Amino acid sequence: MSFCNSVMERELSAYRFVGGKITHITSEEEIAEIEQALGAPKSLKPFTRHLKRALDLLADRKSPDYRNSIKESISAVEVICKIITGNAKAILGQALKEIENKVGLHPALRSAFSSLHGHTSDAEGIRHALLDEPNLNFEDAKFMLVSCSGFINYLISKSSKAGIRL
Repeated sequence: MSFCNSVMERELSAYRFVGGKITHITSEEEIAEIEQALGAPKSLKPFTRHLKRALDLLADRKSPDYRNSIKESISAVEVICKIITGNAKAILGQALKEIENKVGLHPALRSAFSSLHGHTSDAEGIRHALLDEPNLNFEDAKFMLVSCSGFINYLISKSSKAGIRL
């Protein structure tokens, strides 16, 4: 896959391998964030299942499912927050507040991801029953996958520095 990616990059292809899937994500930084999150230790497997599913849904060239890809991306953040807090029943906002105190998460970052979670909870029926067909596209799903992967990597790093064993 690495060899293929280098050839696709050299040939200016619009696709790359990410997490074992061919996808339209070509930025090396974006690919690195997703790959790093997917490569987390096996003890963190619960959130990687969500990220892998988000990538699968995004990379499906015949029938991409952007709505569910977005849902899986934010679900991965919820799961890592539950792992960090040790509270399997915590909702994201509650878990982020606890993480803010445990690892020194900046309040603006906590607020930003709480708002992003809020967006997925009420915008276009992403996480709840659909009233109409959502108006979501590749860019929306890619943003969530990359952003959530980066935030997960950040939380894992901050937790490690704070002495939280994951």
